[in-house]
Amino acid sequence: MKKFTLLLAFILIVTFQSCTVNETAPINTVDNDTISEVWEYNRSFTTTNNFSNLITYPHAIYTSDMVLVYRLSGITGGNDIWKLLPEAYYFNSGVLDFRYDFDFTRYDVNIFMEGFDLAGVSSSYRANQILRVVVIPGFFGNKMANTVDFNDYNAVAKAYNINPEKVLKIK
Repeated sequence: MKKFTLLLAFILIVTFQSCTVNETAPINTVDNDTISEVWEYNRSFTTTNNFSNLITYPHAIYTSDMVLVYRLSGITGGNDIWKLLPEAYYFNSGVLDFRYDFDFTRYDVNIFMEGFDLAGVSSSYRANQILRVVVIPGFFGNKMANTVDFNDYNAVAKAYNINPEKVLKIK
């Protein structure tokens, strides 16, 4: 009986020893040092560059970052009008005339035109296009994706604390 009691006591000690509770303070999930970035480029789309511009970032971005590209489509009342890519233009018949689109990696973004007769597209849509590449850290992008209208550059700038004076203009 002594051996059985000793064995039972040993089993209980081992069992209760493995049941521990680690009480820790909750981890702060607010990222106070990550910022969104905006780089501005002036590019032309020509037959020489096959209506495409491969733009290298000033530095690599994280694989989780989100990239948005906007094109300056005009100015109204002194305010810039930015359009989110992809951006499409159609003939009156409803057939696609041309469009701007992009793809990106951690190191660069390729902004290009696609369409029916790109050489015939007015130079006002091809030459000296002002393009803004907006990099949003993945944590913020995923957290706020349903609350920000990405079509509205000003709403994006406000939501992600983008300072217009800190837009890096790259030649």
